[in-house]
Amino acid sequence: MINIVIADDHELIREGVKKIVRSHPDMRIVGEAADLAGTLGLVRLHGPDVVVLDINLPDYDGLEGLSELHRHFPDQRVVLLSMYGEEKYAISALRAGAMGYVTKSMAADELVRAIRQIVNGETYIGPRLAELMARQMLEVGEARQQRRLTKRETEIVSLIGAGLQVKQVAAELAISVSSVNTYRNRIFRKLGVQTNAALIRYALKSGYVS
Repeated sequence: MINIVIADDHELIREGVKKIVRSHPDMRIVGEAADLAGTLGLVRLHGPDVVVLDINLPDYDGLEGLSELHRHFPDQRVVLLSMYGEEKYAISALRAGAMGYVTKSMAADELVRAIRQIVNGETYIGPRLAELMARQMLEVGEARQQRRLTKRETEIVSLIGAGLQVKQVAAELAISVSSVNTYRNRIFRKLGVQTNAALIRYALKSGYVS
């Protein structure tokens, strides 16, 4: 049996979660609270498998309630229930120790799926959150690539990205054509591109060219 505590200051939301849970015989609500103090008392009393925690409780905004709960019960598994889309808090919530992030607009089966995965020791990542995390990883990867470029290489990426030919780049920077080609080959290796066209696309996408 999966024992669950609900923490939400809106009775309507608590009733909705209870209705969802009642339709699954292997789950049960062992307590519900409208504030964090009540939640802490229920966790201490019941030791639930999962706490379904509203992101905004009285006197605790954003991720403060999650942090306070984990200060008292560091190992408590929590799925954060939020009125905000994943873009605002989801990744920060996982970093802060939540094992799942479910928006109140999601279908009921999303919450059930999150609870089951969390009980099994897994982090629940919904489709939208997975997309956000993938995008963030790509952005971090691109930022690392950019940091690896030297100042001169960055200048050459910008000039080639603006459409200048190798001879024009050499004239602009007052260096030889062979030096430009040497820098360009290094840039190709660092960025994983093989042609000027690919480099131009990269420069446009990454903001080297306005």
